[in-house]
Amino acid sequence: MKLELNIESFDKGLKALSKEYRIFAPKAFPKRGTYSDTDVVKYSVVSSFDEMVWDRKSNFSPKETFLPINEVLFYFTESEFRESSIDDRKTLVFLRACDLNAVKRVDQIYLGNGEEEDYYYKRNREKVKFVLVGCQESYRNCFCVSMDSNRADNYQAAMNIREGKIFLDIRDQDLNVFEGSPTDFEVDYVKENLFKVNVPDKVDFNHMKDHKMWDEYDARCIACGRCNFTCPTCTCYSMQDIFYRENENVGERRRVWASCQVDGYTSIAGGHAFREKHGQRMRFKSMHKIHDFKERFGYNMCVGCGRCDDACPQYISFSEAIDKVSKAMIEKDLEK
Repeated sequence: MKLELNIESFDKGLKALSKEYRIFAPKAFPKRGTYSDTDVVKYSVVSSFDEMVWDRKSNFSPKETFLPINEVLFYFTESEFRESSIDDRKTLVFLRACDLNAVKRVDQIYLGNGEEEDYYYKRNREKVKFVLVGCQESYRNCFCVSMDSNRADNYQAAMNIREGKIFLDIRDQDLNVFEGSPTDFEVDYVKENLFKVNVPDKVDFNHMKDHKMWDEYDARCIACGRCNFTCPTCTCYSMQDIFYRENENVGERRRVWASCQVDGYTSIAGGHAFREKHGQRMRFKSMHKIHDFKERFGYNMCVGCGRCDDACPQYISFSEAIDKVSKAMIEKDLEK
């Protein structure tokens, strides 16, 4: 069903849905940005259209709405354990095409990457429905067209925002609570970004693993991990056992987001660590986004949202790193 409605009617629909759903969308938090006079835009519970921010790219992805940053998996004692409980309400997330394509990547890792699905991820993911929000123009640092993630079709509803009007395409009958006039439209999508990234069709890992291009990141990267934590497709985590002070034999196990760029990520027993140089970590991340994942599943992991470029305090551009890999592969072919 495709409808045209005004903001007031849209808010009425949101109010009806909020009885069953926690509704998430990008929301601005004043004076909580990088600098004291800047805002941060991140996903949070909203109740009206005015709370949603669509004229700016969110600083953080919607991933944390179904993959918590810090999640208790179970509680334990000396002789038994008990699974943690979760909110029974369903989740409705408003997001752009690149982020909806990123959900496919996260699902692939947690649900289609081995013999068994990740139980704790699945129980959260099964409650989530997505509303795709059309893009009329590209944001700064976006390169979704180059990554073939500027369009998405796996949504339960979609909407365009045009001159104070909302155009809704509702596929899921559970979301059919909006009142409006029947209409016909196509969901907006970005056809061209402000710049293009040359993504290599094939990467020779043996050629790239010790390439000199990674050396520059030894000096530039400060291993803060902001690129990972703002990325909608990074899925790494660490496990933490928290023992209570009252009884050291009782506690909880948590899953917490981790970063391949941060010190300690590759530390193992005996004090040994892999990829201690920051350039090696950059190589690991880059190869995973445009080579390793694609070799296994047939499509690139990176969706070109550009948040890593936006967030880096050292102005390291991941999109430029992709270009450099592509250039290195062209140079290799010319040497033959």
